[in-house]
Amino acid sequence: MIQNIMVEVKAVIKNEAGIHCRPTALLTQAAAGYKGTITVIAPSGTCHLGSALELLMLGLEQGTQIAIQAEGFDEAAAAAKFKELFETEFDFPNAGQG
Repeated sequence: MIQNIMVEVKAVIKNEAGIHCRPTALLTQAAAGYKGTITVIAPSGTCHLGSALELLMLGLEQGTQIAIQAEGFDEAAAAAKFKELFETEFDFPNAGQG
């Protein structure tokens, strides 16, 4: 039996610098490995997580609430994984040091 109903979870961006280039790269790489579609819905718009540019254009800052929709294989696990990733406080060494 194939169950394809879509799962939606809410997440809040916790990273101090928001979702900038490096977190976007990690998120889109994770999405590339998913056999389905991940959609991000933010106050500023909606995008499929396959596009780094579209994700960056959402301008996701710390404290922004988003919805993450997973559609495809093992949707609940995928939605939970991406919720955790979007709520990660990324710590990139030397970030912001000029």
